[in-house]
Amino acid sequence: MYVYDRHDQKIVDERVAQYRGQTERYLAGELTDEEFLPLRLQNGLYVQRLAPMLRIAVPYGLLNTRQLRALAAISRTYDKGYVHISTRQNVQINWPELAEVPDILAELAAVQMHAIQTSGNCIRNTTTDQFAGVAADELADPRPYCELIRQWSTLHPEFAFLPRKFKIAVCGSREDRAAIHAHDIGIELVPNDAGVIGLRVLVGGGLGRTPVIGSEICPWLDRRHMLTYLEAILRVYNQHGRRDNKYKARIKILVKAMGVDAFRAAVEREWQAVKDGPTTLTEDAFEYAESFFTEPAYRELDGADEARALDRQCADEPIFGNWVARNTCEHRVSGYRSVTISLKATGYPPGDITAENLELLADLADRYSFGELRTTHQQNLVLADVAASDLYTLWQALQAEGLATPNIGYLTDVICCPGGDYCSLANAKSIPVAEALQARFDDIDYVYDLGPLDLNISGCMNACGHHHIGHIGVLGVDKKGEEFYQVSLGGSQGKDASIGKILGPSFRQDDMPDVIERILNTYVSLREEEESFLDTYRRVGIEPFKERVYATAD
Repeated sequence: MYVYDRHDQKIVDERVAQYRGQTERYLAGELTDEEFLPLRLQNGLYVQRLAPMLRIAVPYGLLNTRQLRALAAISRTYDKGYVHISTRQNVQINWPELAEVPDILAELAAVQMHAIQTSGNCIRNTTTDQFAGVAADELADPRPYCELIRQWSTLHPEFAFLPRKFKIAVCGSREDRAAIHAHDIGIELVPNDAGVIGLRVLVGGGLGRTPVIGSEICPWLDRRHMLTYLEAILRVYNQHGRRDNKYKARIKILVKAMGVDAFRAAVEREWQAVKDGPTTLTEDAFEYAESFFTEPAYRELDGADEARALDRQCADEPIFGNWVARNTCEHRVSGYRSVTISLKATGYPPGDITAENLELLADLADRYSFGELRTTHQQNLVLADVAASDLYTLWQALQAEGLATPNIGYLTDVICCPGGDYCSLANAKSIPVAEALQARFDDIDYVYDLGPLDLNISGCMNACGHHHIGHIGVLGVDKKGEEFYQVSLGGSQGKDASIGKILGPSFRQDDMPDVIERILNTYVSLREEEESFLDTYRRVGIEPFKERVYATAD
C-alpha cells in the first residue's frame, strides 16, 4: 500500500495544525457557523442529528494493521467504542466532541491517515474493487491508478469548490465490483486491439435525487493522459455546472442538459489545451505508483493439494464449508483465497464494528493476510491474501466473535446508510428496517435458495445506501411528518447497470418485512430453473410484483 513520504506527512500535519486553530477560533466566537461550515467540511466533519460525525478517508479501501489499531483506540477515547464502514469505503465515527476533533486528526496523521476531502464540494475518496490486485478476473490492478488520482486531486486548488461533491471509481476486472456506472466519473481499465491497457471513461453517473447511469465519452484513452483528461472533464463541469440550485448541480445534470455528444466535444476542446502539459503521466510515474503495490511474500503452494485438503475440511465441518462457499473467493495466486468478513450479523447495525473486533482483525491480518485489510462499499471487510490451509483456524477465530456470518452477496448482506438514527438529512430510519428484515429472513437455507440478491436501504434521496442500484431498493420518505418506505426493483451495479423502478405507493415501517416477503414469494413462484432475482425481474417486468404486493396489502 502507499506509504507517505516527508512531503505527504508535512502536508497532513500542517492541515491538522491549521484546523486546530480554526476550531479554537470558532469555539471562541471568532468565526460564525457560516464561516466555519466549509472549514469543517474540508476536514470531514459533519454536524448530524445528535452529534458531530467525522468521516475518515480510506483511499481505495486499503488499511494496514497499525491504522486499524489506531482507529480502535480513537473510537474508545473519543467515541463510543465502535466505527462505521461507509459505502465509499471510508470509516465514520458518530459521536466525537467538536473540540476534540483536532486531536483525533493528529492521531490519524501519526498513522498516515486523515479526513481531507471526505466531505464538501470537492473530489471525494476514489474507490475501487475490494479485491484489487488479487482478483482472478483482473485485467489490470486499479490501485496505482487510484493512487495517482488521489495525489492529483487532494487539495487541488482549482477543484476545491466544485458546484457539488464529485466521486470517481476505477474498475480493472471483468466483473464490475466498483459500481463505475453510478459515479460522476467511472473508469474501466480495458485493452485495445493490441492488448495495451487504457481507460474507458464514463461520465455523468450518480444516484441521489436524479439517478443516472453514466455515459461513455471515451472508449479507450492512453493511460498517460488519465489526469489531463480528468482535468478537462472537471474544468468543463466547474465552468458550466449549475451553482444556483444544489439539486441540479451534479455533473449528471450538466451532461443531460448539454447532451453527451456536446459534453464530449467540450471536454475534447478543453483537453487539447492540457493533454501534453505537466500532468501528462510518464512511465516513471506509473512505475513509482505501482512500486507501492508489490506482491507480498506468498508461499509456493500446490493449488491442487490445497484444494483437496480444503474440500476435506469442508466436508468434515459443514458449517465451515458453508462459510468457505459464501465468504471466500478465488485468488489469482494458487493456494490462496480472499475472505470477506460480514458486518451484517442479525441484530447489529450493518457496517458497524467494535474497537475490540478491529483489534482482533488487526491480529488476524498480521497472522494470515500480510498485515493488510480492506473495506468494501458493501460495508464489509476483506482479508485479501489468506492461504487455504489457514482458513479453518481463521474461521474459528471469527466465529468466536460473531464475525463469521455466511451471507456475503445474499439477502441479509444488506447495504444500509445510518439513516434517521444519526443523519440530519434523513427522512426516515434505515437501521431498524434492516434489522427487521434480517430477523424475518433468518432461515439461512431459505436465503441461499433465493440466490444472490442485493437489498439496499437509504434513509433519504441522497442515496448513501445505493438503493437505486439494489435488486431490491428501499428509500425512506416523509409523508406529513411520518416515516414511510418506497420500494424499487430491478437495480444493478454491475456492467449491466440499471436503475431500479419504483414499485408503487410507499409503506409503513411495520409493513416492510411483509412487503419484502411478498416480493420474494412472487420471485420464487415466477423464476425459471437457476434464474436469479434480477433475471426473473428483467424477464417478467414489474407488473406481477406490483399486482401481488398491493393485492395482498389491500
